[in-house]
Amino acid sequence: MKRNAMRAIPSVDALLKELDNTTLPRAALVVLIRRELASVRTAREPLTRQQIAERISTSVGALCRARIEPVINATGVLIHTNLGRSPLGSEVVKTISAVASNYNNLEYDLTGGQRGGRAAYLEHNLAVLCGAESATVVNNGAAALVLILRHFVTPARPRVIISRGELIQIGGGFRIPEILEAAGAELCEVGTTNKTTLIDYSRAISKQTAMVLKVHRSNFFMSGFVDSPATEEIAALAKKMKMLFVEDLGSGATMPTEAFAGLEHEPTPSETLRRGVDLVCFSGDKMLGGPQAGIIAGKRKMIDQLKRNPLFRALRCDKLILAGLQATVDLHLAMQSDPTRSADSGLLIVEMLKTSTAALRLRAEAIVAALADLPLSATIGSGQSRMGGGALPRSSMESVTVDLKPITPLDAFAARLRSASPPVIGYVSGNRFKLDLRTVFPRQDAELIAALRRAAEKSQAGSLCHEIP
Repeated sequence: MKRNAMRAIPSVDALLKELDNTTLPRAALVVLIRRELASVRTAREPLTRQQIAERISTSVGALCRARIEPVINATGVLIHTNLGRSPLGSEVVKTISAVASNYNNLEYDLTGGQRGGRAAYLEHNLAVLCGAESATVVNNGAAALVLILRHFVTPARPRVIISRGELIQIGGGFRIPEILEAAGAELCEVGTTNKTTLIDYSRAISKQTAMVLKVHRSNFFMSGFVDSPATEEIAALAKKMKMLFVEDLGSGATMPTEAFAGLEHEPTPSETLRRGVDLVCFSGDKMLGGPQAGIIAGKRKMIDQLKRNPLFRALRCDKLILAGLQATVDLHLAMQSDPTRSADSGLLIVEMLKTSTAALRLRAEAIVAALADLPLSATIGSGQSRMGGGALPRSSMESVTVDLKPITPLDAFAARLRSASPPVIGYVSGNRFKLDLRTVFPRQDAELIAALRRAAEKSQAGSLCHEIP
């Protein structure tokens, strides 16, 4: 870069003064400015001072928007992995807050007045909820499977038998074969993509086999010429061959999902264990509706072995996760004892499933009326909400949407809503920007209306600017 161009580069102090209204901590801002200026100095084409300032301002804005913050999920996907999966109800949040802001008995025995174990209450109630002899918790669903594999897979018995039709890819690009490999297991595929028989399992079992693994195909489905043996049949074979049988359920539904309109049945941990599986694992932040966790339930002897594994300590949950999960499990047990409580369960995932389209339509009418004076078309439409989170891929629920047609391009309008406070995330369909109200909480309606008004007014202002000669 030429000397004249170098002189045009502003100092760090000068840029700090221009950006004094940012919410970014000063130390973080200084590092960002220095990094951007270093990039400017090595660029082939020189930039003006204004261009440099705009570039840095854009970078600051992008970094600030990367903070984790609440958003309004109007996509209609209840367990949206990119938007934090299941939101927590007020009772769960209150429990977490109370534990977080005080000292607590995480590893203290209040009865004996000495050091105690952690999560005894939670593990007892989890076992009850899952219909299991015992249960424990680690920090996520993948960790639960890895712990099981790392403990029961040995150099003498490295092989894990799994159907080819269950070699799925989960969120973030992680694949079951790669998880097995990382855990030191030797993958033994049986059957074909669409058809696996009990004989396939039987032929594959050898002295080198550590376990039979079944992975619930919760994030996709196959139809047509498809067949696989029942869980009970595989369990009977595993028992006969004195082989461990594990099933990764993924979504962790503990309630009868078929009771909700539009949903099919999702296998629960209790019914899976009753069918003869030794251990099940699933996520806590999917259909259970709790914080991120990996839950393992099944035979007490095996759970005890897992808890003695050194890896268990590395994967264990902290006090906040344990507190949130404890409250979540208690709410599920209360709902099991009294099914009439489902309408006021304290579990947001249940409340979203129970909400009627009539109730959604009333809210949509109020939102559309509040937007009547704006330069955009707002009408009431229909949608199909989905569970998400790798659960019930064939199921959908009727929903109500607010359909918007702004005066600006839809992608620009969507970007404006993403930059709102709080950000609003919807979707485009049929040349309309749609907001599915099933995943928008009633308490968010006022914020949603305010964000839509600001976005529409900015669109109008931008349109007028373009019209001025």
